[in-house]
Amino acid sequence: MFSGIYEGRRVLVTGHTGFKGSWLCLWLASLGAQVRGFALDPDTRPSHWDLLDLRAVDDIRGDLRDPAAVEAAISDWQPDVVFHLAAQPLVRRSYREPVATFDTNVMGLVRVLETLRKTPSVRVFVNATTDKVYAEAVRPDGYVESDPLGGHDPYSTSKACAELVTESYRKSFLAPSVQMATARAGNVIGGGDWAEDRLVPDIVRAVAARTRLDIRNPSAVRPWQHVLEPLSGYLRLGQALLQKEVTSHAWNFGPSADANLPVAGLIDGIRAHWPELSVAVSPGPHPHEANVLRLDCRLAAQQLGWTPVWDAAETIRRTVAWYSAYLADGTICSMNDLVAYSQAARERGLSWAA
Repeated sequence: MFSGIYEGRRVLVTGHTGFKGSWLCLWLASLGAQVRGFALDPDTRPSHWDLLDLRAVDDIRGDLRDPAAVEAAISDWQPDVVFHLAAQPLVRRSYREPVATFDTNVMGLVRVLETLRKTPSVRVFVNATTDKVYAEAVRPDGYVESDPLGGHDPYSTSKACAELVTESYRKSFLAPSVQMATARAGNVIGGGDWAEDRLVPDIVRAVAARTRLDIRNPSAVRPWQHVLEPLSGYLRLGQALLQKEVTSHAWNFGPSADANLPVAGLIDGIRAHWPELSVAVSPGPHPHEANVLRLDCRLAAQQLGWTPVWDAAETIRRTVAWYSAYLADGTICSMNDLVAYSQAARERGLSWAA
């Protein structure tokens, strides 16, 4: 896959102990990459990273807010490619901890980029941001990459700032020696996420404990996608930047149109597999969150040949099946999901999967 470009290549993944980062390390290791991760300890028990037990990954623990730790992790490794996923990723926590959120998501990025200036081995830098970087507006067909950046809550605003910081460092210091891009993904779901205040982990906890789930906004529309969807986009983007097929800018990686669902629609899809799930609407008040988020991914389709692989039904089925197996006897289905996803991509004729 990806023309074999990651085999034997030195790759750094920041945030490797998190949900998306652990899945990305699993995929890179399966591609034969030499992978180092840099992150804090997992902040949930259990955690997907611990369950995977990826001993092939060089596991370095540190804080983006510690310049010496950041510099040591990167300079000592001399990576070819850096996937930057480390962040404070939770909207509601950002309301409680705005200073820590900005320090991690903005100044943490600055510390990484400052180190890249002194690391001549680096050829590609991909910064994973979010669909929430856009200024809120009515976009029936979804936000396109050229739409204005914005953000209401500290998390969204910090990631919009991270977009600007990445572009500033590209223009001011790192181009043309380092190919740089940002990747804006939708709301990821899939096995192995136990974060606080996220819908699917909250559902899993409610089902396991046989308690009622209180939700905030059943009508809020989000681009739900399996975690492997944006990761295939990140890896394809990294490949294209290494091969200089595309120029450096922002890219959307969202789901198929049928997966732009309200919260209530996603819950209905999950309840089809877990009919015991009990849900009620919490009266609030709740911190502000955008009511509708959709992504227009035509640019990635046209220039990267990237399109989503699994529809909403398969995404939900795979997610529920992963947690059901884990809750039943501790089985971890992550590699099975990766193999199935890759096979489905080949059957769709996607070039990166050939």
